[in-house]
Amino acid sequence: MTNRYRARRLRAGLLALTAAGGLLLTGCGAGGSGGHGYSADEANRGKGYAPAPAPAPADSQGTGEQRDSQGHDSREIAPSPDYLSTFALDVDTASYAYARRTLADGGRPDPSTIRPEEFVNSFRQDYERPDGNGFSVTVDGARTDEEDWSLVRVGLATRPNEAEGERPPAALTFVIDVSGSMAEPGRLDLVRDALGVMTERLRDDDSVAIVTFSGDAETVLPMTRLGGNRDRVHDAVDELEPTDSTNLGAGVETGYATAVEGLREGATNRVVLLSDALANTGDTDADTILERIADSRREHGITLFGVGVGSDYGDALMERLADKGDGHTTYVSTEDEARRVFSAELPRNIDLTARDAKAQVAFDPETVAEFRLIGYDNRQVADEDFRDDRVDGGEVGPGHTVTALYAVRTRPGALGHLATATVRWLDPDTRTPHEESGDLEARALHDDLWTSPDGLRVAAVAAYFADALRGGDGRVPGIPGRPTLRRLADHAEELADHREDRQLRDLTNMIEAADRGVPVEGGTDPE
Repeated sequence: MTNRYRARRLRAGLLALTAAGGLLLTGCGAGGSGGHGYSADEANRGKGYAPAPAPAPADSQGTGEQRDSQGHDSREIAPSPDYLSTFALDVDTASYAYARRTLADGGRPDPSTIRPEEFVNSFRQDYERPDGNGFSVTVDGARTDEEDWSLVRVGLATRPNEAEGERPPAALTFVIDVSGSMAEPGRLDLVRDALGVMTERLRDDDSVAIVTFSGDAETVLPMTRLGGNRDRVHDAVDELEPTDSTNLGAGVETGYATAVEGLREGATNRVVLLSDALANTGDTDADTILERIADSRREHGITLFGVGVGSDYGDALMERLADKGDGHTTYVSTEDEARRVFSAELPRNIDLTARDAKAQVAFDPETVAEFRLIGYDNRQVADEDFRDDRVDGGEVGPGHTVTALYAVRTRPGALGHLATATVRWLDPDTRTPHEESGDLEARALHDDLWTSPDGLRVAAVAAYFADALRGGDGRVPGIPGRPTLRRLADHAEELADHREDRQLRDLTNMIEAADRGVPVEGGTDPE
């Protein structure tokens, strides 16, 4: 560690103590809400960005030294809340898939359903994988077409299971919506087909239970080992028929009760909710629904996986349920998507690598003037809660990647240390905390976003597209350097051709469909 760098760390230490004391006394602060890192005053002025405070005075004291769980120097540059951005990890993809369905049907997604991080995380990245059970941390970035602004990518990855036999057995409770709205093609029919395929893909030592709900909820199949009983599961799935109203609250409550009754020690116990989430009977509020089953979640570690279906879909309710239920969501609208989710992704990713995973990015005030986390609006964590393991984070399985993008304005001529990203998680079995970090120097930023590595460009196109779709709703400012939709489609098409990637081809088609529709505010083409 250089003397200059150590001195900067020493100066930052007292600032951290002062800021922490202020938080305890006032209960608030510019970065105290976590996530985006911009102050209320900035938001009120309509800017929405957080200027990094001036560096601490030269005569400040304090070490500021911290070490991670493996004893390595965590190299925290900016412990003041104004320098920090903290969020729970999220592997949801429902927002992107639902937007694709809406655009394909000739509609326009409601801006409130657009979550940029879910667009970005719909595309897998080729980050280096860790050697053991944990995360690798990759931090890179590139300069945009807007002066002094860059996009910084924080990439986290877990190691995939090398073989199917590596994972523990699964105990899955499927909570299936059989209300009248599920009769629409592309809803219950997709569920039946996908569950039938999945039943053949799961192992003999896995277990399945089935709960259905409409006006009331019913356990139609208690927790049943698949070995020798697959026909029972197929029969229960084949008999699913839509009826009556949607009492989603009763379905979730009965589903968790069934999961607890069939709880298997040493197995991954999960509730899988399949619904259009258009609750119209009983409890219709996510917090109320989940409060009724809180003990089941906390004591038994049962996670919730939400699968949305239908052209009319209760996105907000499903996302809230999954976030509060320590799980994640996806959305399916075609037979291929449903089969992929249930016959490939679910069986492969039943296991958990990390519980309550959070990320914190510390920006260096000597190189960074402003920054903002793109998306993760509902996943913010108070900066001071990063190492409070009682505070919920996100659940991440083997083989996953998680990407977060930041818009960062660097100081003119800055070349030194720019940011340190740290991920903290709990071992799913022992609850032992672990941390891993990665750094980025300003001089390492690529000079041009659109000639940077493919993965960074894919993330940028996805984020810019999400930004365009929710533009003008007044919630957050746009991402600096965003091209027009026409230019964005060109970038997506170039990537699709280069990578021969069908998913990127679909993204190109989505952008072109949006460009043909109602104009999206903002966006510039470079000269």
